[in-house]
Amino acid sequence: MRVHLGSDHAGLDLKTAIVRRLAELGHEPVDHGPVEYVATDDYPPFVLRAAQGVAAERGSLGVVIGGSGNGEAMAANKVRGVRCALAWSTETAQLAREHNDANVVSLGARMHDEATALSILEVFLGTSYSGDERHTRRIGMLSAYETSGALPPL
Repeated sequence: MRVHLGSDHAGLDLKTAIVRRLAELGHEPVDHGPVEYVATDDYPPFVLRAAQGVAAERGSLGVVIGGSGNGEAMAANKVRGVRCALAWSTETAQLAREHNDANVVSLGARMHDEATALSILEVFLGTSYSGDERHTRRIGMLSAYETSGALPPL
């Protein structure tokens, strides 16, 4: 599976470890940067490119990484067709995939040690969407709003 990645300076080391682990697991990492540490870099150029890669390539997934992962999740979710979840545990990663069909996960490099972050990632990658009707209905509401701007009925 192709996995698009983007980070900021705070997530660079973890991104490097994730790229390595993805290759070990047989995935194809697509690194949208950064490639070197620059303390003043901004995450949107890297994260938006990773999110666009996921949106453009059906069946791919994405990983965005920052200090907390909050800004990266917000940025990724600006891309139409992306459902990015900030995961802080294996359980939240699993539920993001099962219930929300998340196609991008955001990780906080300052929130987890490398082993924990890799565990969260592996659960995210290894979990499928449940296809449950109630979840599909809710995702459909969000997709319709994203396209039309019309609120779903109460």
